[in-house]
Amino acid sequence: MKTGSLVLAAALAAASGLAHAQWSSTVTLVSDYEFRGVSLTETDPALQASLDYEFTNGIAIGTWASNLDYGDAYDGNFEIDFYASYTREISDSAAWSAGITAYTYPDSSARAATATQDARLAIEPYLEGYVDFTMGSFHAAQWYTNDYSGLGAGAQYTELNFTQELPRSFGLAAHVGYSWGDYWEDASQGGGELFDYSLAATYEAGHFTLGAKFTGTDASGDRKITSGAFTNDARFLISIATTFPWGK
Repeated sequence: MKTGSLVLAAALAAASGLAHAQWSSTVTLVSDYEFRGVSLTETDPALQASLDYEFTNGIAIGTWASNLDYGDAYDGNFEIDFYASYTREISDSAAWSAGITAYTYPDSSARAATATQDARLAIEPYLEGYVDFTMGSFHAAQWYTNDYSGLGAGAQYTELNFTQELPRSFGLAAHVGYSWGDYWEDASQGGGELFDYSLAATYEAGHFTLGAKFTGTDASGDRKITSGAFTNDARFLISIATTFPWGK
């Protein structure tokens, strides 16, 4: 789920140097695959990579992949996303875009219990669309799916981001997000609406972007998970990323 990547600010910074490139690829090593404040690798490291192509008319397509770990109850170790978007500039500092992402888990399938193995659930694919608006350092987006995580319930996600370049190759990114809708209101599924937040710093070192991030959610009581699968407690993450092609 690319939208939750630790290196959001890093990717934006790297992409700024590729404004005229038609294709790009970003490879990231991150200490925890975090999506909207929740760990999808049991807080273990993840290797992630994307391949993107931008047409001159504002249309872009791409794919993104990562290892994942939903815990012993689920079957599957990889995620591959496919996405497409259309961006239209309003001015030199403002733009809007719309797009759709297909989240897929090619090695995941339901597995019945046997004499030696417990039953495991499949991680179901689903589609999610969005519209967003960027003005200067601010970026807002609204996401919607009618089949969150393939469970047949609708869900929405609202996010607001702020990025700022700092002197000496440093950068800052702040994020707040809100998960809501039918899935989250159903106590047997999402268990209640959820806020997530993050504050990240980046440093450009040649062709590489180093990142450090503090993230978490407002989950409390039985919904608060402090370790293992779907950890949503406050925690620090680190990353290193590079985007190809390297400029001269």
